[in-house]
Amino acid sequence: MDHYVELSYWQVALAALLIVVNGTISVVLRLRMERLLFLASVRTVVQLLLVGFVLDWVFRWDRWYIVIGLACVMTLIAGLTAVNRNARRYPGVWLDTVLSVWASSWLVTAFALFAVLQGGEKWYQPQYAIPLLGMILGNTLTGVSVGLNTFTETLVARRDRVESLLALGATSWEAARSPIQHAVRTGMIPIINAMMVVGIVSLPGMMTGQLISGMDPLQAVKYQIVIMFFIASATSLGTVSVLSLSFLRLFSRDHQFLFETVSTPPPDR
Repeated sequence: MDHYVELSYWQVALAALLIVVNGTISVVLRLRMERLLFLASVRTVVQLLLVGFVLDWVFRWDRWYIVIGLACVMTLIAGLTAVNRNARRYPGVWLDTVLSVWASSWLVTAFALFAVLQGGEKWYQPQYAIPLLGMILGNTLTGVSVGLNTFTETLVARRDRVESLLALGATSWEAARSPIQHAVRTGMIPIINAMMVVGIVSLPGMMTGQLISGMDPLQAVKYQIVIMFFIASATSLGTVSVLSLSFLRLFSRDHQFLFETVSTPPPDR
């Protein structure tokens, strides 16, 4: 691998001047986004520096239990974040979402580490395990959140149709099938759009980072291809999983739609 340009803190500060330009534009046009820009910039610096120190410590210790512990924290935060992005709640939504994100992302990451990336020294090698899980979690979170939100909103909007189908003798699956199909398609749209334009319109961050660090372009492309497949698979599994679990909670065994269990969070959330 070729030598890469090592950034110093003053070079990072030089890049931050571009944010000052954005702030100036906001002031001139009276957009009132200066505070938001400042807050977002500070959070970017603090969060990324913090994760840099954490990863540096994890890489130096290189122990399986530390990697697993960090992965558990990342997964739990991803699951809870997926719920917070939904406007509707029902009893058990937290457990359903966390379980779906956890199972789908860990299953695909395990497949990646044990079956695809077999050249590593150890199965838990932090250099591969943490970035892979992070990318998979971020995209699975989006698919699960979008799919679940679409499903509950569609059920509420189409309540009369769903209950009419059930009254006419349809099973709960027959009544919910259309909203579930719509929710799965909606949850998959972001990753499908990304796959449609990757390499033509956009170069993903991972591939760009590898190219900048000096990796052979074809190797960087191969990595990006398998990453896109991992992400698409985990997103699909997570979305279908959370919709299946929510379907079991929102419809009774007697084929009744439990509409009263679907609630709207308080306005201040």
